[in-house]
Amino acid sequence: MLKVDRRIRKSQEAIKMAVIELMMEKEFDQITIQDISDRADVSRRTIYLHYTDKFDLLDKLIEEHIDNLRGICESTEDDVAYSDMGLLWFEYFEDHSLFFSALLASKGSPFFRNQFLAFFIGELEKGNSMSEGSNPELTEGMNVEVQFLGAAIVGVVEWWFKNEKPLPPFIMAERIGALLERNLDTDS
Repeated sequence: MLKVDRRIRKSQEAIKMAVIELMMEKEFDQITIQDISDRADVSRRTIYLHYTDKFDLLDKLIEEHIDNLRGICESTEDDVAYSDMGLLWFEYFEDHSLFFSALLASKGSPFFRNQFLAFFIGELEKGNSMSEGSNPELTEGMNVEVQFLGAAIVGVVEWWFKNEKPLPPFIMAERIGALLERNLDTDS
């Protein structure tokens, strides 16, 4: 039984890596199941055992990375500094460079960008604990800031990959952390 599980995992990883590599070479719409099958060195049938089509494969791949990022955030203490959280994010991005490059530095997937943005907005809202009973104008103002900063983070991560990661993760984390602390300081 363990061998079967290991073979299944190995096939799924090969399929995921194949689609990521292919996305670095051409538009997702131009990639066929046969392309993925050839690159992963698995049969088309094997791909269809795990995924309904290439869109399902991409959705599951995106979901996996967003879930991993969410797990990183959930495993940290509530009062972690933005720069410390940023370091965890950027180390994860670097560890999974091929995936993020394929989806951000190339034309990538607008669906992924939307999911990525929603992830950051959700994390910023959680980190800011916008209370229900507070001043509505202040809460709406904070929503604007969270939307802006979420989009800014996605833009900076895109820039980082498009420019071949010109700064190490710890510098990126420090800069992002400083910007978030300055703009999301709830004591002001």
